[in-house]
Amino acid sequence: MTAPRPLARGRILALLGILLCAFSLRSAVASLSPLLDYVAADFAVSAVVLGLIGTAPPVCFAIFGLCTPLLERRFGLERVTVLALTAIAAGLVLRGFAGGSLSLLFTTALIFAGVGMGNILVPPLVKKYFADRIGVMLTLYTTAMAVSTVLPPLVAVPVADAAGWRVSLGLWGVFALAGIVPWVLMLATGRTAGLPAGAAARGTEAADADPAVLSTGPIAVAPTSSRLFARLLRLPLAWSIAVVFSTSSIMAYVAFAWLPSMVSEIAGVSAVEAGLLLSLFAVMGLPASLLVPVLVVRFQATRPVYAVGSIAGLLGVLGLLLWSNPVTVWLWTGLFGIVGVMFPLALVLISIRSRTPESAVVLSSFVQSVGYVIAAGFPLVVGVLHEATGSWRVPLLVILGVLIVSIPFGFIAGSRRTVEEEWERRHGRW
Repeated sequence: MTAPRPLARGRILALLGILLCAFSLRSAVASLSPLLDYVAADFAVSAVVLGLIGTAPPVCFAIFGLCTPLLERRFGLERVTVLALTAIAAGLVLRGFAGGSLSLLFTTALIFAGVGMGNILVPPLVKKYFADRIGVMLTLYTTAMAVSTVLPPLVAVPVADAAGWRVSLGLWGVFALAGIVPWVLMLATGRTAGLPAGAAARGTEAADADPAVLSTGPIAVAPTSSRLFARLLRLPLAWSIAVVFSTSSIMAYVAFAWLPSMVSEIAGVSAVEAGLLLSLFAVMGLPASLLVPVLVVRFQATRPVYAVGSIAGLLGVLGLLLWSNPVTVWLWTGLFGIVGVMFPLALVLISIRSRTPESAVVLSSFVQSVGYVIAAGFPLVVGVLHEATGSWRVPLLVILGVLIVSIPFGFIAGSRRTVEEEWERRHGRW
């Protein structure tokens, strides 16, 4: 068996482009909520608008998750990646100039249109350029996303105090702009061919590869097939992975939208502490991004990983609901943050529950689009419930219910077979 190529040999631009793109996908989500008090000091932002802003990510991700494969087929992966990063950068910069709640909402929607495209594009980019190193790249990719989730709430308030909230919001556009450069250079120099055909099959990584992860055919990403997408609609395994993904999204976007306000009200912490608590929620996903790909790919630990995430999430929500004060809120937020293991778990499942690049693209589009459709209304529902009841009790009970309902789906997603195998068991030839 031929050893896989060194990670960066001949692929340094692709490596930088993927990591900078991954970093930009989450920094946009986590940078606004810690600054809402600063924004409200300049212009009024109603609870409904805040709920819509919280709902914008999953709505845009669902819509553009469905549209992106069509754009990719027409223009190619790299050109659509440039388009996605341009939208993110423009939205981040323009959001810093927002003069009212509507412009804040519209620029946020532009950001998440780009992020919605990027969510779909990164896994195929990894398969195209690093099919011999998918395990390593999944770890790097999810780690970059975890770091970019932690940093914005950690520095948002200090930067706003020093330079104003507009600078604090707009500075994250720098990373999206930097992410455009490698792809433009690759397009300009014609270096967008990926690995030679068959390289993936020769480059199996014994340390962190599963046979289902690596492509055994040409590395070019196949166009999305509506026939395959329709088949996934009939498979419990595909729906279960989508529910795992949607549960992760619900927890993340409800937290990004409301956790600072929630802990300020129920535990009496300051705005700075609320931002730090949001960072704590995000940082709990960092170890997961490092460990989950290995645990799932090498040890097939899908069900134990999901059990840890769901049980810790349940304990964290119960703690916030029943016993919160300025001290214990740190424990409950940390436990709640462990639910972040579900995000890298869902990404790994997309890879190992599909046989080929074509089915991986279709499964990625299905899981993310369906998952974000399910998640879309929850930030708005949480905001409306809080405003209607004047308390966080009912919203926290809703979050608790979501975690409980998702548990059987996590069990099904742990089935050790691909979507092709499940189809063949039920309906015959794939």
